[in-house]
Amino acid sequence: MTIDHPSFGRIADDRVILFDTTLRDGEQSPGFSMNLDEKLRMARALEALGVDVIEAGFPVASPGDFESVRRIAETLSETVVCGLARSGGKRDIEAAGEAIAPAKRRRIHNFISTSPLHMKYKLRMEPETVLELIASGNRAARNFTDDVEWSAEDGSRTEPDFLCRCVEVAIRNGATTINIPDTVGYSTPDEMRAIFRMLRERVPGAEKVIFSTHNHNDLGLAVANTLGSLEGGARQIECTINGIGERAGNAALEEIVMAIRTRHDKYAYSERIDTPKLLGVSRMLANITSFDVQPNKAIVGRNAFAHESGIHQDGILKNAQTYEIMTPESVGWTKSSLVLGKHSGRAAFRDKLSALGYKLEDDVVQQAFERFKVLADQKKTVFDDDIRALVDDETRDHDRIRFVSLDLIAGSKRPAQATLELKVDGDIRVATVDGNGPVDAAFRAIQKAFPHEATLALFTVGAVTEGTDAQARTTVRLEEDGKLVDGQGADADTVVSAVRAYVHALNKLLVKRVRTEPEALSA
Repeated sequence: MTIDHPSFGRIADDRVILFDTTLRDGEQSPGFSMNLDEKLRMARALEALGVDVIEAGFPVASPGDFESVRRIAETLSETVVCGLARSGGKRDIEAAGEAIAPAKRRRIHNFISTSPLHMKYKLRMEPETVLELIASGNRAARNFTDDVEWSAEDGSRTEPDFLCRCVEVAIRNGATTINIPDTVGYSTPDEMRAIFRMLRERVPGAEKVIFSTHNHNDLGLAVANTLGSLEGGARQIECTINGIGERAGNAALEEIVMAIRTRHDKYAYSERIDTPKLLGVSRMLANITSFDVQPNKAIVGRNAFAHESGIHQDGILKNAQTYEIMTPESVGWTKSSLVLGKHSGRAAFRDKLSALGYKLEDDVVQQAFERFKVLADQKKTVFDDDIRALVDDETRDHDRIRFVSLDLIAGSKRPAQATLELKVDGDIRVATVDGNGPVDAAFRAIQKAFPHEATLALFTVGAVTEGTDAQARTTVRLEEDGKLVDGQGADADTVVSAVRAYVHALNKLLVKRVRTEPEALSA
């Protein structure tokens, strides 16, 4: 069986469309806000990865969201650019249509809640009103594009008969993709499989549209529910890099894709993902958001292909397939570790960056190279992860605030004193402050140089590599008016890495301040 789709043409039944919502559902979760340049970097990386659709944002949410969706629409050439809108929000759909207008391939994704719980308490609407908004929302979206997606928010907890009515109305009024999300991560794989089978069997016109699945991970079942949905007939997967998203997150793109590739005997579907790029995109996102993946994370965690057990090591040495069901190289891992030293030149450094998957502008390469030379003087051995840490630090776009320098006087016999130099909106600011230890003094100096009301909610320090000369990687979480942001910094000096992390978090907070979330629709 095939389906004719406005963006993808004729689609075979085994074709799976990858719909990435890292920049929308992922980015709106606490602490994960990105600025415009960071979103553009991620969008370009996702297009290069082979993602079919990028949900670029919620244009009506703020001027910043609108601008980021519009800029992504202007930038991408192959991937469908999608804007989110509420079905009953006339301005939502107009904003989405205007934002995606420059895209070569564009989509509007409109949604409304359909479960009894959501309709009664969130929307305060009767079912018939919801049906009317589904009809009007999809008709309005078709004024801007032929590629229209409709979602039944809390679809997995919607009464089957009413869900069928909603889907029928959406199709009749122009939707070409129908998404049934497990919004609160409540369902099981069998239940998701049954929902899609029911809709395909009962809804008139179901054979003309693509069914989509969007699963949250509240019970740790997001990937399993996605695979169950595929078995039920869904052919679009909504997911995020590293599984980021509201609460416990979304289904992880890298896990779904490698499940399909590794168990092709069971999931005989095709997709377009360039899997050796998975690790690089994962690390890019972790750098931008300052949220590292846990070590035992499937596919992209640093322990995903590590073996410590003697029995496992023995098996791996004899035949890697004894304990590895995919090759590390297939998802972007390499075996290189030792790299450059203090005598290495700029050309060698650029070659190493290319080997590690970085494509950087000349000015960023130069800044990273200068920091590399300083690091190489401090460390006897420079590893790939050292280079990744300092390059990631330089590629963060500190729009308004940049770290310049830090001088410390500290010891057990006197209060610590920090003299900090920042560049704020192009102007140099210097502050000298005493504190209860060097980190406290440095953070107080930031507060003096750039006054703010945010409070420190988390401060953690880890090592990038092994050894006493390892670079420190520091994470700082700031909280202001209920908004949380995380920043990361890396440096051979632990206090400098902490300052870099704090400054990174402040820049993200400035982005977060201007973002507003639209209120829920209500009668």
